[in-house]
Amino acid sequence: MFAIIVSGSRQYKVEPNSLIEVNRIHLDQGAPFSSDKVLLVSGDGASLVGAPYVEGAKVTGTIVEHLRGEKVIIFKQKRRKNYRRKRGHRQELTRVRIDGIHTN
Repeated sequence: MFAIIVSGSRQYKVEPNSLIEVNRIHLDQGAPFSSDKVLLVSGDGASLVGAPYVEGAKVTGTIVEHLRGEKVIIFKQKRRKNYRRKRGHRQELTRVRIDGIHTN
């Protein structure tokens, strides 16, 4: 069984007991996580597709840890103009363990 959820304007395919990394959620480590923004639920040969969300569907999980992603280098340059800018960015992430997918 799997579901597709929306978190932080991104879509994630989740299964029970899987780990996903989403944009930083302002909850404490070990706190429960739930999302009712479920776009699709599939399992046992049947699928429920929402318009836009599946009614009565919910995905629950637990916050495992807060971390930072890999460093991304942004380098801008204009040739022959002596213009160079180098910046770095590390995205703030939250790792979530999916506990279950619930439907009515």
